[in-house]
Amino acid sequence: MKCLVLSIILCLAVSPLALADVPSLTAQEASRLAALPLKSLQREYPNKIAHVLTGPEHVAGPKQLHPAFYGSYDWHSSVHGHWMLVRLLKLYPEMPEAPRIRQVLNENLSLENIKVEAEYLSHPQRSSFERPYGWGWLLKLAEELHTWDDPQGREWATHLQPLTTVVVEKYLDFFPRQTYPIRSGTHNNTCLGMTFALDYARAVGHEELEKLMVERAQDYFGQDRDYPAGWEPGGDHFLSPALTEADLMRRVLNREDYSRWLSGFLPGLEAHKPESLLNPAIVSDRSDPKIVHLDGLNLSRAWAMNGIAESLPVKDPRVDVLRTSAAVHGKAALAHVTSGEYEGEHWLASFAVYYLSQP
Repeated sequence: MKCLVLSIILCLAVSPLALADVPSLTAQEASRLAALPLKSLQREYPNKIAHVLTGPEHVAGPKQLHPAFYGSYDWHSSVHGHWMLVRLLKLYPEMPEAPRIRQVLNENLSLENIKVEAEYLSHPQRSSFERPYGWGWLLKLAEELHTWDDPQGREWATHLQPLTTVVVEKYLDFFPRQTYPIRSGTHNNTCLGMTFALDYARAVGHEELEKLMVERAQDYFGQDRDYPAGWEPGGDHFLSPALTEADLMRRVLNREDYSRWLSGFLPGLEAHKPESLLNPAIVSDRSDPKIVHLDGLNLSRAWAMNGIAESLPVKDPRVDVLRTSAAVHGKAALAHVTSGEYEGEHWLASFAVYYLSQP
């Protein structure tokens, strides 16, 4: 019965009329979402650290280990919380929360704090720390600062540079050695980390990193066909392995080649197949830190589908299917970003802003 209900919802949703009410990032919504990282980016506990101890001298609390990115429950959530605040300031520089946002960014992104972070990631026994999810979000933060014409933004970009340099070096060292991609729906997913690295490389003109990401994307995914997207979602996914891959490949192939590649990779999209990929995931318990990942999945699916649609020919029948499904996914998740449960609130706003502020 549940599958039948979802099928009916999808059939109703694919009407072009559903596109008339696509969510957007208004000034009011920006203020509502900004409140979440402002509550968490300087909140040390609760905290889930992923820390390799190399001796008793390295037993320490989150803020001592990560003076810049200690808040928001874990390192990567803190990083994309900082990205989110920068993004909102760029879009709405006069928002009421702007002074407080600048204060938090100024305190956390000091040069002294970033040097500690860079030293931590440089340790040879922490080579896999936050690989590649946290790495990718760090470069997304660096990209956002690099493309912002703001005096403080330029200062923070300079402060961040030692850590940015370490992360870029990690990409250049690791990806030539990773023989097989990781096609998961969580932090180890290869595609999202590569996508954000490629965006950064193109924004700042880092030709070596761009070349590596394009080559590895083609090596890993260029021959993929008939992806089993009907098996999605997994119970703790916040990324769609299928759509995250398709979102990366649209950055690598020209429009014509990409259209052909997508036809082979996800056949049946124009016929609204598979339904499990185009229907929003059901989130049964937002107090559970893994189940609430599915709210994030709905948001990341939405931004990936919009990007994929943008990269297809205008009259391609898959465009309306993807854009409509993206809108349905977005609405399903946005209502629960501020759920009152810290398990989701410490990170979901970043996903919401990324979805809502796509060009």
